[in-house]
Amino acid sequence: MHFMENPATLFRRLPAKLTHHLGRWPQAALPDAVYRDLVETLFSMRLPILGLGILYVLSAAVIFAQDRDPVIAALMAAAAALTAARLALLIAYQRRAGGMLTVTELRRWERSYAIGSHAFALLLAGFSITVLQSHAPLNHLLVISLIFTFGAGIVSRIGVRPAICVTSLLLATVPAIIALAVHAGTRYGTGIHSEYFIVEAFLLAVVTALSLESVRHLHRTAVEHLTVKHDLAHLVRQDALTGLPNRLMLRERFRDSLPSTASGDRQLALHFLDLDGFKAINDRYGHLAGDAVLREVALRLNAIVRSGDTVARLGGDEFIVIQADVRHEGEAEMLARRIIRNLSAPYQIMDMTMHISVSIGIAMAPRHGLNLEHLTACADAALYRSKRGGKAQLYFCTPEDVANAARAVA
Repeated sequence: MHFMENPATLFRRLPAKLTHHLGRWPQAALPDAVYRDLVETLFSMRLPILGLGILYVLSAAVIFAQDRDPVIAALMAAAAALTAARLALLIAYQRRAGGMLTVTELRRWERSYAIGSHAFALLLAGFSITVLQSHAPLNHLLVISLIFTFGAGIVSRIGVRPAICVTSLLLATVPAIIALAVHAGTRYGTGIHSEYFIVEAFLLAVVTALSLESVRHLHRTAVEHLTVKHDLAHLVRQDALTGLPNRLMLRERFRDSLPSTASGDRQLALHFLDLDGFKAINDRYGHLAGDAVLREVALRLNAIVRSGDTVARLGGDEFIVIQADVRHEGEAEMLARRIIRNLSAPYQIMDMTMHISVSIGIAMAPRHGLNLEHLTACADAALYRSKRGGKAQLYFCTPEDVANAARAVA
């Protein structure tokens, strides 16, 4: 049985049909945390890259030993060098990622990874085009197996980054498919010839199309899973009423801020806030009005502090402000007075004007300690003296407060 036309025409539109799948994936921007996790997966596995490079070199070495083709030798050397370079990139990333990378930096690392993946795919395409022109069945089997291994590997490893995965897959398979289809149209002796090459080309095309569908599914599933994971993690660290960080996130922010600010001539100020007159609003206007006041307090506090500071709600009408990078107590006092002034301004809630104020106790790190619980106890003691001194007052910790806090948290 022979085909009536040149079989290459059957595959003329193959690249366009395969790349059509790319347009079916959602293109919405990913949250930074999700994007960070997806990029991390690219650099987390060295063994598959090493293993594929070894398989390529071994396959090329076997065929070169038989044919002594200088092109095969050049491709083999290039694959070995590229594999070493890709492994070096992964090692460099792991060392660099010890510090938190920005999204811009992550994009640069991802582009470097993509270049390596695409380059290896092109080397594989060159290898397959060279070998598949022959009529050695074992060589065909070796190359097709290598292509399948490459495709299965990148789909499972980097399918979560579809642009890199699909481009690499198409770069590796489409040239081989076209080469097989073109070769099928040539005359070669008698018996079945074109049919074998067409079957190989068709097999590669079908597997490529199925792989594209797998990539789409893996990408969608991974994004959904990571989005839900990060949303839940955020909810666990967030106060449900005000949207401010809760105690858990406060602890994380304090830990992150301490090394860079509580050293040398830089300090960290912990402001413990308690609203004056808030209970009267709850008693007179009800909890809905009280909740609205708390949300407005959160908005005002966030508008006052700098981007590197943290505002958290402990519960009830108690708030904590972590002021980082403080050079002297005067800066902490200035912020506290600004907080008192802004929170004491009237509140328009439910068509009614309401008034509260705030009392503040302040502890300084490292002078009053480096432990969050200890500093909070110190600031709470100073807050107690502020309350006794009247509304809208601020007090710093004293040595007596520090000693009492040390006993309380011991």
